[in-house]
Amino acid sequence: MVVMMYVRFPLSLRNVEDLLSERGIDISHETVRMWWNRFGPLFAADVQRQRVSRMRGFRQWKWHLDEVYVKINGELHYLWRAVDQEGEILESYVTKTRDKKAALRFMRKALKRHGSPAEITTSGLTSYKAAMKELGNRDKQEVGRWANNRVENSHLPFRRRERAMLRFRQMKSLQKFASVHANVHNHFNSQRHLIDRQTYKTARSAALAEWQNLMA
Repeated sequence: MVVMMYVRFPLSLRNVEDLLSERGIDISHETVRMWWNRFGPLFAADVQRQRVSRMRGFRQWKWHLDEVYVKINGELHYLWRAVDQEGEILESYVTKTRDKKAALRFMRKALKRHGSPAEITTSGLTSYKAAMKELGNRDKQEVGRWANNRVENSHLPFRRRERAMLRFRQMKSLQKFASVHANVHNHFNSQRHLIDRQTYKTARSAALAEWQNLMA
């Protein structure tokens, strides 16, 4: 539960410590840090494994690719994201540049893990075009002014977490947290704006029950 609270919600380590204290659980913020560092990647890997096995080979799969800048100690880095047509984050990858070489590394990683989609929507960044041409799937690329809103909106929850954490200090820690956060977000994302209240409550309870099974 501690890992879920810290990763899922825009809370600091001390926020989690205070919330647990109100519930009669006395742990320090450093314990919260240690638990999320140790168990967060394990839980996220289980969530991702189930998702990949469920969706791999889905013929009508559509991907949306985009990159967003993140500052680490005042230096710009880029967080690449692959999102499917349902808004679930497939891959998060951090690089220092956003050239063809970086786009190739990102796309090869996503294709190796998830298989090839039917369509890939990207921004107008020329690195995507060059990378897809080398990979031999240039004919699958779609570029449009508002066509990539799906992945651009997926950056918002991460930006809220980034502010709560007062930014990142190492590229390695950014990669680790981005991957864990993406999978936890996927697990609890029930598209509540598209369903009624009762359906949402049922989906939320099912997600919590499944999360507790993962922790067990």
